[in-house]
Amino acid sequence: MKRILITGGAGFLGSHLCDRFIKEGYHVIAMDNLITGDIRNIEHLYPLSNFEFHHHDVSQFIHIPGELDYILHFASPASPIDYLKIPIQTLKVGSLGIHNCLGLARVKNARVLIASTSEVYGDPTVHPQPEEYWGNVNPVGPRGVYDEAKRFQEAMTMAYHTFHGLETRIVRIFNTYGPRMRLNDGRVLPAFIGQALRGEDLTIFGDGSQTRSFCYVDDLVEGIYRLLLSDYPQPVNIGNPVEITIKEFAEEIIKLTGTSQKVVYKPLPTDDPKQRQPNISKAKAILDWEPKVSREEGLRITYEYFKRLPEEELYKAAYHREFKPA
Repeated sequence: MKRILITGGAGFLGSHLCDRFIKEGYHVIAMDNLITGDIRNIEHLYPLSNFEFHHHDVSQFIHIPGELDYILHFASPASPIDYLKIPIQTLKVGSLGIHNCLGLARVKNARVLIASTSEVYGDPTVHPQPEEYWGNVNPVGPRGVYDEAKRFQEAMTMAYHTFHGLETRIVRIFNTYGPRMRLNDGRVLPAFIGQALRGEDLTIFGDGSQTRSFCYVDDLVEGIYRLLLSDYPQPVNIGNPVEITIKEFAEEIIKLTGTSQKVVYKPLPTDDPKQRQPNISKAKAILDWEPKVSREEGLRITYEYFKRLPEEELYKAAYHREFKPA
């Protein structure tokens, strides 16, 4: 049985990856410090003999006994609220965390796949964004702690690949949604649905003309799975290229939820990207991958998930465990 370590395994994407690799017959080791992850995302896996959970911060030395075939590094805060509340931890998991994962991979002779992000492109001047685009990032802006952590993570991973010959894979993830998203994490989809469920007006930052491209989580996981098992070491965009303005998206959410709230507008946050759309020609050519789930279907599934949450979840503020920023 192949053994795989998934850091950030109790998070939104990490928990779905745990499910997928369990389904594929792997022994899955989930690791998470629960600073933004939620143990409830993976507790259904606890009874399984081929699943284990390590409560650990990957910014500290990582020890995994026994053989290890693959490492997926998905540990990282992943929303604007997270970056602002825990900026040091965001930088550490993208620097110290990836260094520890790559060191472990060398010892275990394991293949590493890292979760990078479309945020490495910053506020893009090229549209849609191909992997060859180097980005337009403000390193000292409020989003810089996340953007630059991910850019450094890519550079460190490629250095281990070229200098040590380590087998590495890099996925650049575009906006993804689905069950297990944190309702209060500040990202646009759970924010809109949460406001609709609470009977609040939907808040758009800026004039609503900025665009996003939303990929359903099952499609993303399939792309990641194919990339891990491929022989391609360069970055690959995984996302849905169907672009929509935030204003149009708010209208879709109002229609989906059957609510009568209006849309209110607030100033656009600093360095918020105006456009976000992946060029997925590499994923199509190399992985034979493209998204299958329509936004209409994916939103319906996601809305049903959020509707089933306890009422107290609707009103809970974003929570982060306190860690010393040393």
